[in-house]
Amino acid sequence: MLELSLSHRIGDFTLTADLAIGPGVTAVTGPSGAGKTTLLSLIAGLSRPTAGRIALDGQVLVDTATRQWLAPHRRHVGQVFQDARLFPHLSVRHNLLYGRFFGGRGRLGPALETVIDLLDIAPLLHRRPRDLSGGERQRVAIGRALLSNPSLLLLDEPLSALDPARKAELLPYLRRLRDGTGLPMLYVTHQRDEVAELATGWVRVEGGQVTAGQ
Repeated sequence: MLELSLSHRIGDFTLTADLAIGPGVTAVTGPSGAGKTTLLSLIAGLSRPTAGRIALDGQVLVDTATRQWLAPHRRHVGQVFQDARLFPHLSVRHNLLYGRFFGGRGRLGPALETVIDLLDIAPLLHRRPRDLSGGERQRVAIGRALLSNPSLLLLDEPLSALDPARKAELLPYLRRLRDGTGLPMLYVTHQRDEVAELATGWVRVEGGQVTAGQ
């Protein structure tokens, strides 16, 4: 369970949120510039809220009232961006294994073979990112995030840079991820078809207000 009660000011813009988000894929929707990516940055620890508290499964990530702050690499929050952000000089296998560095000692994450099978990337293991399609790169990026053994996965418009054919290729793997892992996910998108296909819940970000969908 992700719990947020915060206010964050950037210049003349203020983002406020007071809600709890449970398991499944929670779609995060709203117009451009509404604060969707800012919300994910606050959860990941890439930004600090002006005031408020964020907790994940009972662990406090940040609480400005008590001056608690957990560094991003200790939050066990995986991230997948619009562009895969793979290391170009590493093979797919070594890009995947890089995720292990963020798993933390004493936390048993999924086996490499399990992630490879889940995302059907065995044929890609010895390739470099430049030799992959956009959909293949995103699958590898998701695999690397899973191997960091996250308690929460943040996906910031992971399909927006793909053409329709590549999007259609990747959607079944996202459904498999949703149904096969039980991992809570926040999924930023502008596309209604992605919401209909994947979401088990949703929140709306508009005018600086983050509200649960009805």
